[in-house]
Amino acid sequence: MSTRLTKTFSDLKESGKSAFVAYVAAGDPNFDASLQIMHALSRAGADVIELGVPFSDPLADGIVNQLAAERALKAGMNVSRVLDLIRAFREESETPLVLFTYLNPIYTYGYEKFHKDASAAGADGILLLDLPPDEAALNPDLTSEVGLHHIRLIAPATPESRVKTIAENSSGFIYALSRTGVTGAQAAPSATVGATVERIKQFTNTPVCVGFGISTPEQASEVAAAADGIIVGSAIVNQVAEHQSDPNLDQIIEDFVRPIVEACKSV
Repeated sequence: MSTRLTKTFSDLKESGKSAFVAYVAAGDPNFDASLQIMHALSRAGADVIELGVPFSDPLADGIVNQLAAERALKAGMNVSRVLDLIRAFREESETPLVLFTYLNPIYTYGYEKFHKDASAAGADGILLLDLPPDEAALNPDLTSEVGLHHIRLIAPATPESRVKTIAENSSGFIYALSRTGVTGAQAAPSATVGATVERIKQFTNTPVCVGFGISTPEQASEVAAAADGIIVGSAIVNQVAEHQSDPNLDQIIEDFVRPIVEACKSV
């Protein structure tokens, strides 16, 4: 398993800081710009970058991330090109990378082969949105976790018995939803974030990062106080959409993200 991810969270815990996890769609708006954006996120202080693998039917995503996937697909991105993007990023950066995806493209590529190839390319973890751990265990073809931490999702409404099962099968970090619904920055994080995190942490020592609805420094500071990390996605992707034709896109993203990172770290 990757040491980049575990070392990052270990170092943050030792320094008493929360992690900042930034989500972008791989290849949005195109390969070269996406690579520049990834480096901009790293420069801005992102501890982990979550790369969305473009997919034609992203049911768990809100409209902002759906359109990002569509732009990436139109620009020629596919699973193999995502791995090329990771290799290019690894030429200059050791910032941990987590792949955010659905089972279909990974299964089509070859489940075990993907794990090996992604790990070799420089990926550190994977979050398979539509593959719960108990269902994966029923199919031998889906049990391989070679080289990649498997990040798990837990929602506020998840029953406690299932929280226990998911938490005990987690690795790298847990993605705790601040509220139910699809991804998007249209609603603020729930006021019950602290209780959600505590409910999960009674079953695991795996770091718990909270996402959904975080888009401002104030929200980042509030959520970071209750969690091991925060995840910001749609707010960043929206900036990519608004400024995709600007030659200074990477600097725009860096300038947008930096104050949110600083707020996350100031708690």
